[in-house]
Amino acid sequence: MSQTPAFVVLNRQGMLAVRGTDASKFLQGQLTCNLNYVSYDQSSLGARCNPKGRMQSSFRLAMQGDGFLLSMARELVQPQLAEIKKFAVFSKSTLQDESDQWVQLGLINPEHSLQELGIELADTPGAVTQHNQMLAIRINRELAELWIPAADAPCTQRQLATRVKELDDNAWQLGLIAAGIAQVTQATYESYIPQMLNLPALDAVSFKKGCYSGQEIVARMQYLGKQKRHMLRFGSTTSELPVTGTALLQADGSKAGEVLSAAHSGDTIELLAIVLVETAQEQPLFLDVDGRPQTKLLDLPYQIDVEREIQR
Repeated sequence: MSQTPAFVVLNRQGMLAVRGTDASKFLQGQLTCNLNYVSYDQSSLGARCNPKGRMQSSFRLAMQGDGFLLSMARELVQPQLAEIKKFAVFSKSTLQDESDQWVQLGLINPEHSLQELGIELADTPGAVTQHNQMLAIRINRELAELWIPAADAPCTQRQLATRVKELDDNAWQLGLIAAGIAQVTQATYESYIPQMLNLPALDAVSFKKGCYSGQEIVARMQYLGKQKRHMLRFGSTTSELPVTGTALLQADGSKAGEVLSAAHSGDTIELLAIVLVETAQEQPLFLDVDGRPQTKLLDLPYQIDVEREIQR
């Protein structure tokens, strides 16, 4: 990942808006995250599950105006809008696809970019600064996001481009991989429970707030401690970028997991994959692409701690 300050236009992200007097109460019964921890100054990662606990979407949620914005894979906004609307009939809340009303930028090594725009952003992960109708959101020390009303975006992008380099989406994906953050896409719709993407470790799941869609399954897997497959980070010297779903194999050819996301890192690649944790820790795994290149297990910036996670 480049150490030079840069920005990336996040064209693959869309925006689902939930607004109205009941928006918080309504979402509290739909999402894995706890809305009591969300404010105009603090965002949260989260997910929406089906009744079997399988994720239909994952997102970053932030307060804006009279409701909430959920940034998720653009291809999932309309399906989620249709799904969640079924439960909003008796709620004083409205749901809308606002993907075209917002431009989302990823900021790499963001301090210079934020300073250029006159924005001060706290160091706490998830921190939000609302400035001139824009939302600046801290991911970690190396990454931040900027959500800009579409009408104001061209001017803001031109201002940044005079001082900050614009990079392609690979640079942003590489940063998210280093941060240990993946999101549900159409290819992984209803494929995984939140623990598989380490969402409890990212404070994106509450085990104390009460019911939401799929809550019983998600809670049971957490308290029983039987979840053996989690998302881990790997590197490989191959230059071939595996697509989502590419298998990771043991030496005997049996499957140990599958790729969620991958990005080039110079002449090599890095990736996030859902794998059998014990298997990945005990032996090397190989990508199921030409030549079956070996992978190397890399560190994540957080630990899976079931006891800590259930306190949220």
